[in-house]
Amino acid sequence: MKMSKIIFFNLVLTLLFISFSTSQARASPAKSKPIMIFKEYLGAQFNGITFSDVPISPKVDEFHFILSFAIDYKTGTSSRGPVPTNGDFKVYWDTENLSPSHVSSIKSQHRNVKVAMSLGGDTLEDQFVFFSPESINSWVENAVQSITEISKEFDLDGIDVDYEHFNADPDTFAECIGRLVFNLKQQKVVSYVSIAPFDEESVQAHYMALWKKYGHLIDYVNFQFYAYDKGTTVSQFLKFFDDQSSNYKGSNMLVSFGTDEKSGGLSPENGFFEACKKLKSQGKLQGIFIWSADDSMKDDFQYEKKSQNLLLA
Repeated sequence: MKMSKIIFFNLVLTLLFISFSTSQARASPAKSKPIMIFKEYLGAQFNGITFSDVPISPKVDEFHFILSFAIDYKTGTSSRGPVPTNGDFKVYWDTENLSPSHVSSIKSQHRNVKVAMSLGGDTLEDQFVFFSPESINSWVENAVQSITEISKEFDLDGIDVDYEHFNADPDTFAECIGRLVFNLKQQKVVSYVSIAPFDEESVQAHYMALWKKYGHLIDYVNFQFYAYDKGTTVSQFLKFFDDQSSNYKGSNMLVSFGTDEKSGGLSPENGFFEACKKLKSQGKLQGIFIWSADDSMKDDFQYEKKSQNLLLA
């Protein structure tokens, strides 16, 4: 009798397990399609470009414009040229053609468009822009205040961090940028943040220190693959992608090319889109960004169109 009860009890447990497993299998959602993002920098060259010049596919999940640049420097006050302002950012993009009203208009016309501003950049009035904080606390306080003011004025959605020269060690950079991002997100000033490193020793040291401590707050890595040597091959590009994905492990890493004459890396003419197709087939492609719309205008944005079509294919 005891043995029969045990057998019966085990049978009930087995049936319950099968029923639960079946219901769980039925309830499991289908694997979702990855979000595809296209990003484009614009506004640094003051050549009259505006948002509406750039072709925008309504089918791309998200289309991010990145205004270039906001810089914590001031001009016209020193014979030495621009001087750093310890986190007090000013707008240095073409505000005549990329104004708050232009931002409002393009976002109202395209539901998938978001607009960010890039911080830092390479040069201002032909001089290098350096990350030059006087102290962590003072830089963060000034940066939060000034970036909040600019973001509200232009109704921006995010920031992109693109410092390329440094007068501070990697740990200081990580703390300043990390605390800035934390505060901006906590106060709901921005909804996303990207960083834009490239493969140079000092640059990587600073951005990888930031990623190691504050990577959980960073939404995208806009890696400047066009900073590699001209003549990069498809196989080299794919290796570079894997290397940087390992350096910024767990990131949403976007691939990139430049449409200006100075840019290196893997160009569209030499196989960029072939490499993208391979990454996409492997489930690694998360988006594409281009430097820059200012340069692409002369060729009627042919590669912007091709990039978005590839993302949708």
